[in-house]
Amino acid sequence: MRSDSRAPLGLTLGAAAGLLFLHVPILLIFLYAFTTEERTYQFPPPGLTLKWFAVAWNRADIWPPLYLSLQVAAISTALALVLGTLVAAAMSRAKFFGRDQISLLILLPIALPGIITGMSLRSAFDVMGIPFSTWTIVLGHATFCIVIVFNNAVARFRRLSGSIVEASLDLGANGFQTFRHVILPNLGSALLAGGMLAFALSFDEVIVTTFTAGQQSTLPIWMLNELVRPRQRPVTNVVAIVVFVTTFVPVLAAYYLTRGGSETAGGGK
Repeated sequence: MRSDSRAPLGLTLGAAAGLLFLHVPILLIFLYAFTTEERTYQFPPPGLTLKWFAVAWNRADIWPPLYLSLQVAAISTALALVLGTLVAAAMSRAKFFGRDQISLLILLPIALPGIITGMSLRSAFDVMGIPFSTWTIVLGHATFCIVIVFNNAVARFRRLSGSIVEASLDLGANGFQTFRHVILPNLGSALLAGGMLAFALSFDEVIVTTFTAGQQSTLPIWMLNELVRPRQRPVTNVVAIVVFVTTFVPVLAAYYLTRGGSETAGGGK
């Protein structure tokens, strides 16, 4: 007797409705990046054009926020890769009193609402007399980027058998050689995926940036300001497409990189 593996019709329709609810607004942004109308969202659009891409390219006020967003995301990701990996190694290999509670504290920044994190950081910078700059934005973003890298790295560390490290040391490798030739190859895809996710989250972060940027403007902040005081709405939609692609590609790559994460040396032994 052959079993029917197809999902019930109601479940299929519900899944389709959920996907439409999530993605139709994004598709509308894409559509209105090509509209000939500058200020209204008439549906269907009166016409389609590519001129807004050229207008966006020539808008001088877009490039500084874009460069700042890329700079902040790159530095925050680099910090997260170093600190997140070190914390993951300590939490996965060492056993000490209160380890679970410390793990909770590490995960807390990404679990808290962004407005709480932003307000806390702003208050801390004010108390310490730290002027708002690119580095205050980086510190704000690093609080949740470290968690992203930590989650990926600690999961891979826990699947990595400690016996291969002991075997490497027994064969005469020093600590650096063991890390380079044994640990890093097994962690590589997890760290790369965590770094890509951290970069994507940092690039499009709005709430924490609002509290830590001072007078500076990242690309998402620029978009928010343009929506409040619209001049050329299709240009904002064009920039939204750029942000979407810049964040979607790393997330998709991270997904494919971590699909085979269980295939680590000594995994399960």
